[in-house]
Amino acid sequence: MKLFIIIGAINAFLAVALGAFGAHGLADKLEPKYLDIWKTGVTYQMFHATGILVVAILLGKMPTSSLFSWSGWLMLIGIILFSGSLYVLSLTKIGILGAITPLGGVAFLAAWILMIVGAVKYL
Repeated sequence: MKLFIIIGAINAFLAVALGAFGAHGLADKLEPKYLDIWKTGVTYQMFHATGILVVAILLGKMPTSSLFSWSGWLMLIGIILFSGSLYVLSLTKIGILGAITPLGGVAFLAAWILMIVGAVKYL
């Protein structure tokens, strides 16, 4: 539980910092298309940082649930792959990085499915 609180809070902090950096530091440096891609990465990072905090709360109720644990880890993997690839794509404009993004999206989807299954099973 404690680990997921820390991971979720770090990712929420980073989402706010990266959002501010995008709005203030990159606004004049990136084309609008790439700034929108940056914003998408920030948005999904914050959504899933919050999801990781929800996982922490659920693990407080069901500390031995591997479904909830895996959900949290998949959200972290999704943040790295999805948001991370969008950040790098925005800064480098290397289009092939967009091929990594859907892998992060699949990790996000799997994480939410595991949370649903865990809720049905344990709550």
